[in-house]
Amino acid sequence: MTVNTINRKPRPSSNNAIQAFWKKQSKDIVPPLLGILGFLIVWQLLSSSGVTRLPGPLSVWTDDRTRILLMYPFYDRGGLDKGLFWQTMASLGRVAQGYSLAALVGISVGVLVGTQPLINKALDPLFQFLRMVAPLAWVPIALVALQQNQPAAIFVIFITSVWPILINTAEGVRQIPDDYNNVAKVLQLSRKEYYLNILFPSALPYIFTGLRIAIGLAWLAIIAAEIVMSGIVGIGFFIWDAYQQNYVSEIILAVVYIGAVGLLLDRAIAYLQSRIAPQEKK
Repeated sequence: MTVNTINRKPRPSSNNAIQAFWKKQSKDIVPPLLGILGFLIVWQLLSSSGVTRLPGPLSVWTDDRTRILLMYPFYDRGGLDKGLFWQTMASLGRVAQGYSLAALVGISVGVLVGTQPLINKALDPLFQFLRMVAPLAWVPIALVALQQNQPAAIFVIFITSVWPILINTAEGVRQIPDDYNNVAKVLQLSRKEYYLNILFPSALPYIFTGLRIAIGLAWLAIIAAEIVMSGIVGIGFFIWDAYQQNYVSEIILAVVYIGAVGLLLDRAIAYLQSRIAPQEKK
Protein backbone atom coordinates (compact mmCIF):
# COMPACT_ATOMS: atom_id res chain seq x y z
CA MET A 1 0.00 0.00 0.00
CA THR A 2 1.48 3.28 -1.07
CA VAL A 3 1.12 6.50 0.83
CA ASN A 4 -0.49 9.20 -1.25
CA THR A 5 1.58 12.30 -1.32
CA ILE A 6 -0.01 15.71 -1.46
CA ASN A 7 1.19 17.80 -4.32
CA ARG A 8 1.90 21.32 -3.21
CA LYS A 9 2.76 24.30 -5.35
CA PRO A 10 6.26 25.49 -4.59
CA ARG A 11 6.27 28.76 -2.72
CA PRO A 12 8.69 31.45 -3.83
CA SER A 13 11.41 31.52 -1.21
CA SER A 14 12.54 34.73 0.44
CA ASN A 15 16.06 33.97 -0.76
CA ASN A 16 14.90 34.05 -4.37
CA ALA A 17 13.14 37.36 -3.79
CA ILE A 18 16.27 38.83 -2.22
CA GLN A 19 18.41 37.55 -5.07
CA ALA A 20 16.05 39.03 -7.66
CA PHE A 21 16.03 42.37 -5.85
CA TRP A 22 19.82 42.39 -5.56
CA LYS A 23 20.27 41.51 -9.22
CA LYS A 24 18.03 44.40 -10.21
CA GLN A 25 19.25 47.06 -7.78
CA SER A 26 22.91 46.16 -7.13
CA LYS A 27 24.20 48.52 -9.83
CA ASP A 28 22.50 51.42 -8.04
CA ILE A 29 23.44 50.32 -4.51
CA VAL A 30 27.05 49.13 -4.73
CA PRO A 31 28.76 52.26 -6.19
CA PRO A 32 27.37 54.66 -3.54
CA LEU A 33 28.26 52.22 -0.75
CA LEU A 34 31.80 51.83 -2.09
CA GLY A 35 32.15 55.61 -2.38
CA ILE A 36 31.00 56.17 1.21
CA LEU A 37 33.19 53.34 2.53
CA GLY A 38 36.22 54.71 0.70
CA PHE A 39 35.61 58.21 2.08
CA LEU A 40 35.32 56.88 5.65
CA ILE A 41 38.49 54.80 5.31
CA VAL A 42 40.51 57.75 3.99
CA TRP A 43 39.13 59.97 6.75
CA GLN A 44 40.04 57.41 9.44
CA LEU A 45 43.56 56.98 8.02
CA LEU A 46 44.15 60.73 7.93
CA SER A 47 42.94 61.04 11.51
CA SER A 48 44.99 58.08 12.77
CA SER A 49 48.16 59.32 11.05
CA GLY A 50 47.88 62.74 12.69
CA VAL A 51 47.48 64.65 9.43
CA THR A 52 44.34 66.22 10.90
CA ARG A 53 43.24 66.74 14.48
CA LEU A 54 39.65 65.95 13.52
CA PRO A 55 38.61 62.62 15.07
CA GLY A 56 37.95 59.78 12.68
CA PRO A 57 34.50 58.29 12.05
CA LEU A 58 35.23 55.48 14.53
CA SER A 59 35.18 58.07 17.32
CA VAL A 60 31.39 58.17 16.99
CA TRP A 61 31.39 54.70 18.59
CA THR A 62 34.56 54.71 20.67
CA ASP A 63 33.72 57.96 22.50
CA ASP A 64 31.47 57.19 25.49
CA ARG A 65 29.32 60.33 25.27
CA THR A 66 28.77 59.99 21.54
CA ARG A 67 27.98 56.28 21.83
CA ILE A 68 25.24 57.07 24.35
CA LEU A 69 23.80 59.70 21.99
CA LEU A 70 23.89 57.18 19.15
CA MET A 71 22.24 54.38 21.12
CA TYR A 72 19.69 56.50 23.01
CA PRO A 73 18.40 59.21 20.64
CA PHE A 74 15.02 59.43 22.42
CA TYR A 75 16.11 60.36 25.93
CA ASP A 76 14.67 63.55 27.44
CA ARG A 77 15.94 64.89 30.74
CA GLY A 78 14.17 68.20 30.36
CA GLY A 79 15.35 71.59 29.23
CA LEU A 80 18.09 71.45 26.59
CA ASP A 81 19.30 67.99 27.67
CA LYS A 82 17.55 65.90 25.01
CA GLY A 83 18.53 63.15 22.61
CA LEU A 84 19.34 63.86 18.97
CA PHE A 85 15.91 62.67 17.84
CA TRP A 86 14.19 65.44 19.81
CA GLN A 87 16.83 67.99 18.81
CA THR A 88 16.22 67.13 15.16
CA MET A 89 12.44 67.16 15.54
CA ALA A 90 12.56 70.63 17.10
CA SER A 91 14.52 71.90 14.11
CA LEU A 92 12.17 70.13 11.67
CA GLY A 93 9.18 71.76 13.36
CA ARG A 94 10.60 75.22 12.68
CA VAL A 95 11.48 74.21 9.12
CA ALA A 96 7.93 72.96 8.53
CA GLN A 97 6.44 76.30 9.61
CA GLY A 98 8.86 78.54 7.72
CA TYR A 99 8.90 76.35 4.61
CA SER A 100 5.10 76.07 4.45
CA LEU A 101 4.77 79.84 4.68
CA ALA A 102 7.46 80.27 2.01
CA ALA A 103 5.66 77.82 -0.30
CA LEU A 104 2.35 79.64 0.14
CA VAL A 105 3.80 83.10 -0.43
CA GLY A 106 6.29 82.01 -3.10
CA ILE A 107 3.75 80.24 -5.29
CA SER A 108 1.12 82.98 -4.89
CA VAL A 109 3.48 85.88 -5.63
CA GLY A 110 5.20 83.85 -8.35
CA VAL A 111 1.91 83.39 -10.19
CA LEU A 112 1.17 87.10 -9.78
CA VAL A 113 4.48 88.36 -11.20
CA GLY A 114 4.44 85.64 -13.85
CA THR A 115 1.08 86.75 -15.21
CA GLN A 116 1.59 90.50 -14.74
CA PRO A 117 4.67 91.81 -16.63
CA LEU A 118 4.35 95.32 -15.15
CA ILE A 119 4.38 94.00 -11.55
CA ASN A 120 7.31 91.77 -12.46
CA LYS A 121 9.33 94.75 -13.71
CA ALA A 122 8.52 96.69 -10.54
CA LEU A 123 9.40 93.91 -8.07
CA ASP A 124 12.13 91.90 -9.79
CA PRO A 125 15.03 94.19 -8.72
CA LEU A 126 13.82 94.00 -5.10
CA PHE A 127 13.52 90.21 -5.24
CA GLN A 128 16.99 89.83 -6.76
CA PHE A 129 18.45 92.13 -4.09
CA LEU A 130 16.83 90.35 -1.13
CA ARG A 131 17.64 86.84 -2.29
CA MET A 132 21.37 87.66 -2.29
CA VAL A 133 21.39 88.29 1.47
CA ALA A 134 22.94 85.36 3.35
CA PRO A 135 20.74 83.55 5.91
CA LEU A 136 23.01 84.50 8.82
CA ALA A 137 22.65 88.18 7.95
CA TRP A 138 18.90 87.89 8.56
CA VAL A 139 19.33 86.47 12.08
CA PRO A 140 20.13 89.74 13.95
CA ILE A 141 17.50 91.60 11.94
CA ALA A 142 14.90 88.97 12.82
CA LEU A 143 15.88 89.01 16.50
CA VAL A 144 15.64 92.81 16.67
CA ALA A 145 12.29 92.85 14.88
CA LEU A 146 10.63 89.87 16.59
CA GLN A 147 12.43 89.80 19.96
CA GLN A 148 12.04 86.01 20.34
CA ASN A 149 14.12 83.11 19.08
CA GLN A 150 11.29 80.91 17.80
CA PRO A 151 9.56 83.41 15.47
CA ALA A 152 12.96 84.80 14.45
CA ALA A 153 14.14 81.33 13.39
CA ILE A 154 10.94 80.74 11.41
CA PHE A 155 11.37 84.09 9.67
CA VAL A 156 14.96 83.24 8.71
CA ILE A 157 13.77 79.98 7.17
CA PHE A 158 10.99 81.76 5.31
CA ILE A 159 13.12 84.59 3.92
CA THR A 160 15.82 82.13 2.82
CA SER A 161 13.59 79.57 1.10
CA VAL A 162 10.91 81.78 -0.48
CA TRP A 163 13.04 83.06 -3.38
CA PRO A 164 13.66 79.85 -5.35
CA ILE A 165 9.96 79.00 -5.09
CA LEU A 166 8.87 82.45 -6.19
CA ILE A 167 11.34 82.79 -9.06
CA ASN A 168 10.79 79.26 -10.42
CA THR A 169 7.02 79.62 -10.20
CA ALA A 170 7.12 82.91 -12.09
CA GLU A 171 9.36 81.39 -14.76
CA GLY A 172 7.06 78.39 -15.07
CA VAL A 173 4.07 80.65 -15.61
CA ARG A 174 5.93 82.66 -18.27
CA GLN A 175 6.90 79.44 -20.07
CA ILE A 176 3.29 78.34 -20.62
CA PRO A 177 2.97 77.77 -24.42
CA ASP A 178 1.07 80.45 -26.32
CA ASP A 179 -1.13 77.73 -27.82
CA TYR A 180 -2.47 76.91 -24.36
CA ASN A 181 -3.28 80.55 -23.67
CA ASN A 182 -4.95 80.90 -27.07
CA VAL A 183 -7.10 77.85 -26.40
CA ALA A 184 -8.12 79.35 -23.06
CA LYS A 185 -9.21 82.54 -24.83
CA VAL A 186 -11.13 80.65 -27.50
CA LEU A 187 -12.93 78.55 -24.91
CA GLN A 188 -13.46 81.66 -22.76
CA LEU A 189 -12.28 79.89 -19.63
CA SER A 190 -12.88 81.63 -16.36
CA ARG A 191 -9.86 82.65 -14.28
CA LYS A 192 -10.44 79.70 -11.94
CA GLU A 193 -10.69 77.23 -14.82
CA TYR A 194 -7.59 78.69 -16.47
CA TYR A 195 -5.57 78.37 -13.28
CA LEU A 196 -6.71 74.83 -12.49
CA ASN A 197 -6.62 73.37 -16.00
CA ILE A 198 -3.78 75.23 -17.72
CA LEU A 199 -1.59 77.40 -15.50
CA PHE A 200 -0.82 75.10 -12.58
CA PRO A 201 -0.48 71.85 -14.58
CA SER A 202 1.93 73.57 -16.99
CA ALA A 203 3.96 75.30 -14.27
CA LEU A 204 4.13 72.35 -11.84
CA PRO A 205 7.57 71.09 -12.96
CA TYR A 206 9.03 74.57 -12.35
CA ILE A 207 7.19 74.91 -9.03
CA PHE A 208 8.57 71.59 -7.78
CA THR A 209 12.06 72.55 -8.87
CA GLY A 210 11.75 75.63 -6.66
CA LEU A 211 10.29 73.59 -3.80
CA ARG A 212 13.11 71.08 -3.99
CA ILE A 213 15.80 73.78 -3.94
CA ALA A 214 14.00 75.61 -1.15
CA ILE A 215 13.76 72.63 1.22
CA GLY A 216 17.54 72.29 1.15
CA LEU A 217 18.00 76.00 1.81
CA ALA A 218 15.43 75.88 4.62
CA TRP A 219 17.30 73.04 6.34
CA LEU A 220 20.61 74.88 5.95
CA ALA A 221 19.08 78.10 7.28
CA ILE A 222 17.68 76.58 10.47
CA ILE A 223 21.05 75.02 11.34
CA ALA A 224 22.79 78.37 10.87
CA ALA A 225 20.08 80.24 12.78
CA GLU A 226 20.10 77.86 15.75
CA ILE A 227 23.88 78.08 16.05
CA VAL A 228 23.56 81.84 16.54
CA MET A 229 20.42 81.75 18.70
CA SER A 230 21.35 80.44 22.14
CA GLY A 231 19.19 78.52 24.55
CA ILE A 232 16.81 76.72 22.18
CA VAL A 233 16.37 73.01 21.52
CA GLY A 234 17.58 72.19 18.03
CA ILE A 235 20.30 70.38 16.13
CA GLY A 236 22.08 73.65 15.31
CA PHE A 237 22.35 74.74 18.94
CA PHE A 238 23.38 71.18 19.86
CA ILE A 239 26.37 71.51 17.50
CA TRP A 240 27.35 74.90 18.90
CA ASP A 241 27.05 73.67 22.48
CA ALA A 242 29.19 70.61 21.68
CA TYR A 243 31.79 72.86 20.06
CA GLN A 244 31.89 75.12 23.14
CA GLN A 245 32.59 72.07 25.30
CA ASN A 246 35.06 70.58 22.77
CA TYR A 247 32.97 67.45 22.14
CA VAL A 248 34.07 67.04 18.52
CA SER A 249 32.70 63.50 18.15
CA GLU A 250 29.24 64.79 19.05
CA ILE A 251 29.55 67.40 16.30
CA ILE A 252 30.42 64.66 13.79
CA LEU A 253 27.39 62.61 14.84
CA ALA A 254 25.12 65.66 14.57
CA VAL A 255 26.49 66.37 11.08
CA VAL A 256 25.53 62.81 10.10
CA TYR A 257 22.00 63.50 11.34
CA ILE A 258 21.87 66.76 9.40
CA GLY A 259 23.00 65.15 6.17
CA ALA A 260 20.62 62.22 6.53
CA VAL A 261 17.62 64.42 7.29
CA GLY A 262 18.48 66.77 4.42
CA LEU A 263 18.67 63.81 2.04
CA LEU A 264 15.30 62.50 3.24
CA LEU A 265 13.67 65.91 2.83
CA ASP A 266 14.98 66.21 -0.73
CA ARG A 267 13.78 62.71 -1.60
CA ALA A 268 10.37 63.43 -0.07
CA ILE A 269 9.84 66.44 -2.33
CA ALA A 270 11.10 64.43 -5.33
CA TYR A 271 8.62 61.66 -4.46
CA LEU A 272 5.75 64.15 -4.25
CA GLN A 273 6.76 65.51 -7.65
CA SER A 274 6.76 62.01 -9.14
CA ARG A 275 3.23 61.46 -7.82
CA ILE A 276 1.73 64.87 -8.58
CA ALA A 277 3.67 66.03 -11.64
CA PRO A 278 5.35 62.99 -13.22
CA GLN A 279 7.77 63.67 -16.05
CA GLU A 280 6.59 62.56 -19.46
CA LYS A 281 8.74 59.82 -20.97
CA LYS A 282 10.21 60.74 -24.31
